[in-house]
Amino acid sequence: MKPSRLLLIWLAALLAIGIVLGTLRALDIAVPSNLLSINWGLLLALLALAILDAIRLERLPSPRVQRQMPGSLALGRWGDVRLEVEHDFAQPLNVQIFDHAPEGLSFENLPLSVELQPGQHSQIGYRLRPLKRGYFTFDRCEISLPSPMGLWSGKRLLNVVDSTRVYPDFARLYGGQLLAVDNWLSQLGVRQRPRRGLGMEFHQLREFREGDSLRQIDWKATARQRTPIAREYEDERDQQIMFLLDCGRRMRSQDDELSHFDHALNACLLLSYVALRQGDAVGLCTFAGDQARYLAPIKGASQLNVLLNSVYDLASSKRPADYQAAANQLLARQKRRALVVLVTNLRDEDDEGLVGAVKHLSQLHQVLVVSLREEALDRVRHAPVQTLPEALAYCGTLDYLNARAELHERLNAHGVSVLDARPGELGTALVTRYLGWKRVGAL
Repeated sequence: MKPSRLLLIWLAALLAIGIVLGTLRALDIAVPSNLLSINWGLLLALLALAILDAIRLERLPSPRVQRQMPGSLALGRWGDVRLEVEHDFAQPLNVQIFDHAPEGLSFENLPLSVELQPGQHSQIGYRLRPLKRGYFTFDRCEISLPSPMGLWSGKRLLNVVDSTRVYPDFARLYGGQLLAVDNWLSQLGVRQRPRRGLGMEFHQLREFREGDSLRQIDWKATARQRTPIAREYEDERDQQIMFLLDCGRRMRSQDDELSHFDHALNACLLLSYVALRQGDAVGLCTFAGDQARYLAPIKGASQLNVLLNSVYDLASSKRPADYQAAANQLLARQKRRALVVLVTNLRDEDDEGLVGAVKHLSQLHQVLVVSLREEALDRVRHAPVQTLPEALAYCGTLDYLNARAELHERLNAHGVSVLDARPGELGTALVTRYLGWKRVGAL
């Protein structure tokens, strides 16, 4: 409870009058004695009214508040929250409302001022913008309630419990990049077409041709037709894609509002969308995080929702990346050959551990190493050099980039593909590489 502006104005006025009267008496200036008595009487009356008003405020029932908010929000995008307020008073009531948003959610238009009418529901709203992913719980809503005489303002904390989930900004991808990808696929002519081959899935019977294997002959059909009949099979075109996602400390770098880890998640979701549309199965395995997560590769559009619910609360940790342990973990679970997309941020100190782990993985799987490159490196490399500190920064950046390039060459020498991209371009570059392999049958 705190005094209102009206009470403070009255107190200031009466105190000012008392000071003036006391000063005049101190200067031996004649002042009617009843003025001082009236001033003290007004002060005592104001005090009595303030005490009575405070008691009445404490006895007032609190208004009722209901919060209406979406069950999910997208990282970095504004969302609307509505508050529905009502009360049981016979007179209109002016209140201020402040919703206690959890840490990690920024807000606009708070606190809110609203005049509540008797017997009516009042709706007000504000905007939320998530700054990080995860599960968030709203516990309380604060209302500043005026006293009946307007001399006090009481704070009431109401338990209004709600929750929401903040997902990667897949809505932005869907609104922009994914629509472009759909047009891109049609322009490239990428379609799921069966191809004649020696796969395991039966396609049709046909006459035996020169070059066919004897194993393709269907002897029952041959006996019925009295001519050699061969079975034709479809190549197994559906592939499995496993994302091996680094959740360690090197993914905590940040060039803009999103960290490298968030950019990596968006790129994985973008490629997952495209791969699932192509009929491939998509899975996920994380390492170097506080909690290891594994999602077996599955086909179907519903797998994208499963991926979103699996990664929405993932966070990067301060742990170093152990590539060998991650490779062993994936090999123990993923027995069928797959395209393993290792998403990390390669550094010059990753030489031996990374090369050994990737060589181990490539014995069974096709491996693509995706390395995020800091935007700051490109800015320093292209900036003009005029001073000694700028020259030292330029030389250090070139030395660092050359060390990364040598590591990429070593991986290429072992038959491992490397994709080096800036965070903002990672999604497009990753989809481009996948579609290129898909079109030429490299997967």
